[in-house]
Amino acid sequence: MAALPHHVSARAGIVVTGTEVLTGRVTDRNGPWLSERLREVGVDHAYTLIVGDRREDMEEALRFMAARGVELIVTSGGLGPTADDLTAEVVGAFAGREMVLDAPLEERIAEILRPLLSRWPDLDPDAIRASNRKQAVVPVGATVLEPVGTAPGLVVAVDGGPTVVVLPGPPRELHAMWPAAVETDSFRAAVAGAVELRQEMLRLYGIPESEIAETLRLAEEAHGLEGLEITTCLRRGEVEVVTRFSPAAADVYEHFVQTVRERHADTLFSDDGRTVDEQVADLLRTRGLTIATAESCTGGLLAARLTDLAGSSDYVLGGLVVYANEAKVALAGVDSALIARVGAVSVEVAEALADGARAALGADFGVGITGVAGPGGGTPEKPVGLVCFSVAGSDGARLTRSINLPGSRADIRDRSTTVAMHLVRRLLVGAR
Repeated sequence: MAALPHHVSARAGIVVTGTEVLTGRVTDRNGPWLSERLREVGVDHAYTLIVGDRREDMEEALRFMAARGVELIVTSGGLGPTADDLTAEVVGAFAGREMVLDAPLEERIAEILRPLLSRWPDLDPDAIRASNRKQAVVPVGATVLEPVGTAPGLVVAVDGGPTVVVLPGPPRELHAMWPAAVETDSFRAAVAGAVELRQEMLRLYGIPESEIAETLRLAEEAHGLEGLEITTCLRRGEVEVVTRFSPAAADVYEHFVQTVRERHADTLFSDDGRTVDEQVADLLRTRGLTIATAESCTGGLLAARLTDLAGSSDYVLGGLVVYANEAKVALAGVDSALIARVGAVSVEVAEALADGARAALGADFGVGITGVAGPGGGTPEKPVGLVCFSVAGSDGARLTRSINLPGSRADIRDRSTTVAMHLVRRLLVGAR
């Protein structure tokens, strides 16, 4: 939907290197993190390219970014001591800079490595020294960012082209090095045209993405969306509407939000970007309430999600994984006759699990989940994807649902936790 005005701010590209990332063996955590950091300093993130550890592909990625007029390129990875770590050398060639040994940097890296040699005396010191030396070979004139691990970062200005920020691949090292990169003269000069870019998120649940598309069309007709870059995404069963804009378009954004509120009052659950997980946590904590779970098909995933947030011990008492019917009876106190009569996948058993979790752990709220996650085990009456939920409160309040969820086994199990979280939130805010 509508885009930011062309070149409203300084623009950047991200090049993530590593064959392990390209092939999916390692998930890229650096690109999304860097994208948000760029937005925070007012830089418009235009492209992300992921390339393997091949010189020609790295060179082509840099040329691609430069040809599209970005002011800044940020790379991650390829700064290690092995032969396939080529980023510094490739960036030096791209910038037309000779590669030279930085002797003081070599000594600083040697100091970092010295405890390693003392801890493992069988390591070959000559091989370690050679690796150490490779990491200290940098483009002439580059600004060196001090190592967090053993790899230094670099900021390299290119005559007539973009400035390149070269960062290591391990997220811990990259995160720690970023503030120093932002403070360099070359970085500041490259992003001198940056302007503030706000980013806001609306979250909706229980609505198809197509309905949001209609809302965008109506908002465009009613008051326009000039200056807003709006993207929608269906994730974990929720629709996320993310909008980026400059402060000059703040009034336009407020009109858009009002349109969403009016059309989707029953499904808009967050207008400040806060997740349902955060909302549930705050509702439980501020009211001094506790929660416990009894899970069959999700196998503890809801309990894991509830305890993802720091401080969850204030309100999460624990969870029961009751996959087998015998466990449902022994741990959650479900009546075996009930299971025999209606089956383990039923709203009646979900309610018994919620009550059992609350009673077994002494919680104010209990959540029960039972279903058919697949890929096998389904029947015409109870197909794969059928999941039954119940949330029970100590005051007798209860919400129970039976839902057919789409997708793979992993999708069904993950989306089940989202359904459960929203049922908990609704019961906490008084829905019946």
